[in-house]
Amino acid sequence: QVQLEESGGGLVQAGGSLRLSCAASGGTFRNLAVGWFRQATGKEREFVAAIGRGYGEPYSADSVAGRFTVSRDNTKDVVYLQMNSLKSEDTAVYYCATDPTTYGDIIHTTPTTYDSWGQGTQVTVSS
Repeated sequence: QVQLEESGGGLVQAGGSLRLSCAASGGTFRNLAVGWFRQATGKEREFVAAIGRGYGEPYSADSVAGRFTVSRDNTKDVVYLQMNSLKSEDTAVYYCATDPTTYGDIIHTTPTTYDSWGQGTQVTVSS
């Protein structure tokens, strides 16, 4: 099972940008869909964005559409989440995860089928 590690989180002012990275080790996720989820204090883990297996198309949740963009560099086994125009409501721990159950460009927006998770990276947006 591939291991994932998120990085790039930190403290940023509202309106700023961060670029999160999800790196694979102990295997590759080039043939797996990779999703980004976030969990704010006291809230359920929610879907943010995902990208299909291989060179699949990206998909973002309505809450971040137009601000967040997910991409992947398969030569490096890295998936990115570019976060622009950050708002205080984006404050959360961000996780990446792999989903081995998808096919084609299908993306799952619930966490149940994602089987390998990183430990998360904290994103804090100040007003």
